[in-house]
Amino acid sequence: MTIKLAIVGRPNVGKSTLFNRLHGKKLAIVDDTPGVTRDRREAKGRLGDLDFTLIDTAGFEDTTDASLEARMRAQTEVAIHEADVILFLIDARAGVLPLDEAFAALLRRADKPVVLAANKAEGRAGDVGITEAYALGLGEPIALSAEHGEGMAELYAAIAAHAPVPVDGETEKVARPINIAIVGRPNAGKSTLVNALIGEDRLLVGPEAGITRDSIAINWEWNGKRYRLVDTAGMRKKAKVQAKLERMSVGDTLHSLRFADVCVLVMDANEAFERQDLSIADLVIREGRALVFALAKWDTIADSRAAFEELKLTARESLPQARGAPLVTVAAQAGVGLDRLMKAIDEAHDDWTARIKTKDLNEWLYATIQRHPPPAVHGKRIKPRYLTQIKARPPTFVLISSRAEDMPESYKRYLVNGLRDAFDLHAAPIRMIVKAGKNPFVEND
Repeated sequence: MTIKLAIVGRPNVGKSTLFNRLHGKKLAIVDDTPGVTRDRREAKGRLGDLDFTLIDTAGFEDTTDASLEARMRAQTEVAIHEADVILFLIDARAGVLPLDEAFAALLRRADKPVVLAANKAEGRAGDVGITEAYALGLGEPIALSAEHGEGMAELYAAIAAHAPVPVDGETEKVARPINIAIVGRPNAGKSTLVNALIGEDRLLVGPEAGITRDSIAINWEWNGKRYRLVDTAGMRKKAKVQAKLERMSVGDTLHSLRFADVCVLVMDANEAFERQDLSIADLVIREGRALVFALAKWDTIADSRAAFEELKLTARESLPQARGAPLVTVAAQAGVGLDRLMKAIDEAHDDWTARIKTKDLNEWLYATIQRHPPPAVHGKRIKPRYLTQIKARPPTFVLISSRAEDMPESYKRYLVNGLRDAFDLHAAPIRMIVKAGKNPFVEND
């Protein structure tokens, strides 16, 4: 389906340059002189497998009189109204200017999907402008260079996330499968679990540790839903990994982990949550993957109820950073617990991809700081002003606050744990970035 994409921003931020790149040839006139483009121009464009009707617009001017600039602004507002997705460009080298802030306020009221991009970000000169762009309240800025073609992959992903749903009669793309990495120590039961899930002896298993060397990917369906299971080599303590082949196997495992959506940490229930298990779990969290604990060989446990409660307590005390990660018992050879495991994986994936409305976040933030405000540092209060989610996979939030650099880590953890409980995000890591600035939704804050 063709997406109507309006490219907007103040004068001379590179709108026409990006328009030409997406169109594939130099259609719009490009010059360093501000205000070259005056009318809105439409053309076909493409990025990856996304087809566009591109709309190049005049540079935004904050005026509403009868002047030429005001008429140019009116043309831009028409383009915003007609567009499916709005691509808002700022100049990363110049940083966020008052006119950018005025334009951002207009776009927030437009109730249209907005992709924020910091153009001219090649080199280090644009780093400050990219950081300042967070305070516009339009999500995570994409660093790109329209002139040199940098950042196009990130731009594709951001626009694709807002692509309209096809109407009846149009071809709908097949959703990509959920990538599941099965990780753990050697001989924990990873390959046995994969074989049980797919219903065939696809992978070699046995009492010998280290049978699996390569990461083996298997496309599979469960209850009509598509998955990609990746069985990985067992991960031992780094000091014990000496052989070249084993180092290569572990490297392959790490690669699979980093590209997974959900990681299932398989542990032998008789020796779960040992030091290496904790190290693997911590790595999964640091990589930003959703985590599910699978206690394998559960049919060998005598007092299962007492053992489960004890292991839940161990997980809570040993891995506070993985608070809320589901703990599932399985006996793969007997086919027990597989339904519970897949349900936990789906729920973890839902948490990992969750998006929360800015309005709901800020209502929660206001109530939270009323109950428990941040502590004073050096006799001065810290004032959280505004909270927004800038991305999912995993859920990542930016908190705009006064004296951001002084906010205690303990209060950040308090906010993160509050988010988990309030919005039911228990199975995914949550990242929070605290930045200085004002609330972009409040005038003269």
